[in-house]
Formats: sequence, C-alpha cells, structure tokens
Amino acid sequence: MEHMTSAEIFPHIRILLGTVIGLGLVRLLMTVAAIVQHPQRAKSSPLHLLWLGSMVIELILFWWWEFALFHLQTWTFGVTLFLVAYAVMLFLLAALLSPDNISEYDGYEDFFLKRRQWFFGLFAVVALFDVIDTLLKGAQYWERFGPSYFLQAPIGIVICIIACYSANRRLHLGIVSLHIAYQLFQISRYFNG
Repeated sequence: MEHMTSAEIFPHIRILLGTVIGLGLVRLLMTVAAIVQHPQRAKSSPLHLLWLGSMVIELILFWWWEFALFHLQTWTFGVTLFLVAYAVMLFLLAALLSPDNISEYDGYEDFFLKRRQWFFGLFAVVALFDVIDTLLKGAQYWERFGPSYFLQAPIGIVICIIACYSANRRLHLGIVSLHIAYQLFQISRYFNG
C-alpha cells in the first residue's frame, strides 16, 4: 500500500471502524426494541437504560472523533489494528449491555451488576485506548482538549476499579450519571457549531 496516499487509505479504515461501531449500535437498539416489544420478558431498570443511552452516545462520539485521523500521514498495519481493537472494545461494551439471553438473571440490572467486572474492566481499557488514539492524532489535536482531558483517563480508571468491586446500585447510578454529564460536556464544548 506504499503507492496509496493517506487520503486514499483513510476511507477504507473508516468503513471498517464504522462497521464495527454499527454492529454495536444495532445490538443496543435491538435491546431497546426488545424491552419495548416485550416489557414483561425481562425486567428493565433505569440503571441499565441509562447505560444503553450512554453507550449509544459513546459509539457515535468514537465514530465522530475518528474523523481527525484524516490528517494522519503514515498508516501502518499496527495503527489500523489498534483502531480496530479500540472499536471492538466498544462493541464488547455494547454487547455486555445487550445480552442474548438473561433468563438466568433477575432482569437487565441484575445481569449488569453481576457482569460489572467485565464491563468496567473493558471500560478502563477503553480509557487507555482513548489516550493512545488522541496521541496518534498529533500534538495539536491533543492540546485542543485542555486540562479536563488529562484528568479523564486516570479518574475514569479509578472509577472503573471502584465500580468493579461495588454492586451498590446508587453508586452505579451515580457513575452512569457522571459519565453522561461528561459526554454532554464534550458535546457542548466541541460540537457547538
């Protein structure tokens, strides 16, 4: 692929990332549809529904942020593999919110709380991947986010560790509310025109 320019390579990578992200969105939306279609089949909860909504936003934000890779001058298989792995991590988070079968559990919240170590373990990895992804996009892109970004990964990882060890419903409602508030902050700050 040495004869191809980065502008020619980027759309192909974007299609691959969009496919993985699209699969995650489909899983989340199918879960919402199942809850609406069969409300008695599995008990839903505000905690689970908030995480579903937050993960939809997370997938869309990832897809949008990756536009900045258009300026990347050197594409390697390693960079591509990293980006696909990042998208796969997000897909797995969506899959953990959208189980195929929860008959062994007392509803979606019970499933989520019993699988929280997987969810928050992957979420911590995503926080690290986000830092690497931002570094790939260059110093100018990194500086755009300011001090709040520098705190995002370490604080996020600490919160993930706490969430792995606690099944306290109120704590988890607080965590998802904080995450949604941070997502809304990002949207209002970087997508205001």
